[in-house]
Amino acid sequence: MQSGGDYGNGFHGELEWEEKQVPGLTSFGRAKRRSRGGARDPKGGLANVLRVSDQPGEQKSLETSESPPPCTDFDVAYFHSYAHVGIHEEMIKDRARTETYREAIMQHQSLIQGKVVVDVGCGTGILSIFCAQAGAKRVYAVDASDIAVQAKEVVKANGLSDKVIVLHGRVEDVEIDEEVDVIISEWMGYMLLYESMLGSVITARDRWLKPGGLILPSHATLYMAPISHPDRYSHSIDFWRNVYGIDMSAMMQLAKQCAFEEPSVESISGENVLTWPEVIKHIDCQTIKIQELDSVTARYKFKSMMRAPMHGFAFWFDVEFSGPASSPAKDTSAASVASGSSSVSPSGEGNQKKRSNPSDALVLSTSPEAPPTHWQQTIVYFYDPIDVEQDQVIEGSVTLSQSKENRRFMNIHLEYSSAGRSFVKESVMR
Repeated sequence: MQSGGDYGNGFHGELEWEEKQVPGLTSFGRAKRRSRGGARDPKGGLANVLRVSDQPGEQKSLETSESPPPCTDFDVAYFHSYAHVGIHEEMIKDRARTETYREAIMQHQSLIQGKVVVDVGCGTGILSIFCAQAGAKRVYAVDASDIAVQAKEVVKANGLSDKVIVLHGRVEDVEIDEEVDVIISEWMGYMLLYESMLGSVITARDRWLKPGGLILPSHATLYMAPISHPDRYSHSIDFWRNVYGIDMSAMMQLAKQCAFEEPSVESISGENVLTWPEVIKHIDCQTIKIQELDSVTARYKFKSMMRAPMHGFAFWFDVEFSGPASSPAKDTSAASVASGSSSVSPSGEGNQKKRSNPSDALVLSTSPEAPPTHWQQTIVYFYDPIDVEQDQVIEGSVTLSQSKENRRFMNIHLEYSSAGRSFVKESVMR
């Protein structure tokens, strides 16, 4: 979708409510994704570069010749949050995620066997080991979190230390003295772009990937759709109307602020979705530039497929694992693990449809109708619902931008109008 330059401030018709939150600085209380690079030395400076030659085991510490992007205190806190085993347990137990990655590796085994691979944000090293099992010549497993220490032990315990080299540091800092054939990374955050880890994948691509090399996943698409979720609203807000026979409706305004001020990560079903989704951002991992991640703006126009109260907008994403057009891909029945598209059927009409694309590429979807994942869906709730009729148009624009205070936070600016009423909702995903 194109940027909405002619939409002004979204104050069309009567302004009903300006739902606005001022961004602030907080800890990573919501960080449930991976740490992908960057540690400081005990004195607070950037750590020395770990350079790796094209001979396994030949490693030496060198000073940087060029200054990489600074590692901020926010980055250090982020990396530290991923040293906890619970986060990695949650991700590995997400079968849709882990099995789809393993299947993607096996589908592209002909492009991995005998090749050099970089795993950006390796965590426990599970994807690196999958690649080694698929016949990779050498795998560089890079992670800035202290989980890299455990990853090295996991690699050793599986007898793969001659193939998998764990590098504890940022992609921006470590040095690999050879080009690589494959980059693999599980970089996706909530709402796809939260935590800004895709930038590390782009950095690895620009530093080391051979022309025509493979990136897994190869593409990503962020979707958006209006939803109706009366049960959630009733549970959080209407509860206060009558509490053990006591009128506590004076609490409702505060309850709305507390419940809906920030985006909510939760699971919904296709029955909650009012319209077909629209694409907010499509990413080709071979060509996207880091600057494109600073801010994403898209206009949208939905037509409600039913009469219902509209409580907010849901966001979810797909990632696709496709190789070069001419490359052979291994045909396997397990491709159905999570291979649906985001063709969500509003009101639950039908099952998730198989993704239709020329290559029938494997797809991991976090759609409301796909197998559940730890990403769930991200919901931006309104403070008050909007009643919509069947075929009523809902239009506006959305801007997702990196916070100036902390690039791993995401600012969300929503402008939406329907039936002559216009609204603005601003929030921060921390």
